[in-house]
Amino acid sequence: MLLEVSVRQSKGKKNGQIQEGFGMIKILVVEDDEKLNQIVCTYLNDSGFHAKGCLNARNAYDEMYNNRYDLIISDIMMPEIDGFEFAGTVRQVSPTIPILFMSAKDDLPSKQKGFQLGIDDYMVKPIELAELLLRVRALLRRANIEMERKITVGNLLLDADGMSAEIDGEEISLTAREFNLIYKLLSYPKKIFSRAQLMDEFWGVESEASLRAVDVYVTKLRDKLSACDGFKIVTVRGLGYKAVLK
Repeated sequence: MLLEVSVRQSKGKKNGQIQEGFGMIKILVVEDDEKLNQIVCTYLNDSGFHAKGCLNARNAYDEMYNNRYDLIISDIMMPEIDGFEFAGTVRQVSPTIPILFMSAKDDLPSKQKGFQLGIDDYMVKPIELAELLLRVRALLRRANIEMERKITVGNLLLDADGMSAEIDGEEISLTAREFNLIYKLLSYPKKIFSRAQLMDEFWGVESEASLRAVDVYVTKLRDKLSACDGFKIVTVRGLGYKAVLK
C-alpha cells in the first residue's frame, strides 16, 4: 500500500497554548489495548489536540492514507504488524513526522531498535498522562509544527486556532461541531465523506444520534454559509457529502 504522510511545518514557531478544535494538531494513537487507547485519545483531545485511535497497524495505515497527521504515538507489541515494523514503514515514507513509542518493553535493546528505526521518543508503560502531554508538546516544538492553520475559500476565511469563520470580514457564528465539519470538508475538497465517517469523527462511536444528524448539520451550514462564493457542499446520493470548489 502506498502510504502518504503529510506533515505541516511552519516557517517559524508560534508560542502560546494550543486552542481546541479539529483544525488543531492531529495525533494518531496506535495501541491495541482499547481502554488505554481511549484514555490517551480523550486526554489529548481534552488538551486541545485532535487524537484518533487505531487498534492495529493496518488500520493505522488506512487512516494515514486518507488523512494527514502531525504526530504518531505507537505501541510496540501489537498483533500481525508490531510497532517496529510500523515505525519503519512510516519512516521510509515520511522522514519528519514525530513518532513516540509507548510500550511495556523497558529493555535497552528494544529502545535501541526503536531509535535506530527513527523514532523520536520512548515512554515505558505505565505512563503518566501529564508526562505524555509534555513529551508530545516538546516533539511538536522540535519538529516546528505549525500551530496556526487557516483556510481561505473565496470570501470565506476559516481560522482553526480561533475556531472562527468570516465571510467578507464579517464573523459568522458557528458551533464547534459545525466548524469542525466544514473545516474537514474544505480540507479535502472533492473527497466524499460518508455520513458514518462524519458521525464517527464528530459525534463519536458511542453517540446515540442517528446518521440523519449529519444531514441536519449540513443543512445548517449551507444556510449559514450561503453568502460564500467559493464552494458548495454537494450531496452524493447514497454515499455522503463533499465540498466542491467553484
